[in-house]
Amino acid sequence: MDRKIFDIIAMVLVIIGGLNWLVVGIAGKDLLTMLVGEGSVISQVVYILVGLAAVYSITILMEMTKK
Repeated sequence: MDRKIFDIIAMVLVIIGGLNWLVVGIAGKDLLTMLVGEGSVISQVVYILVGLAAVYSITILMEMTKK
């Protein structure tokens, strides 16, 4: 699989996570738990994927700063 696809997926997940935190900060509502339920397996998987995307994004940032 092309790395560019991983980059795009990571950015989309980080954006989704960031927007969710924006809503949490402004309205005190977690959209993900509202959609799939608190403590559900789906929400745990999404949170893990967003976290992994953030870690992956660190590698992208490090590569960008080297150029």
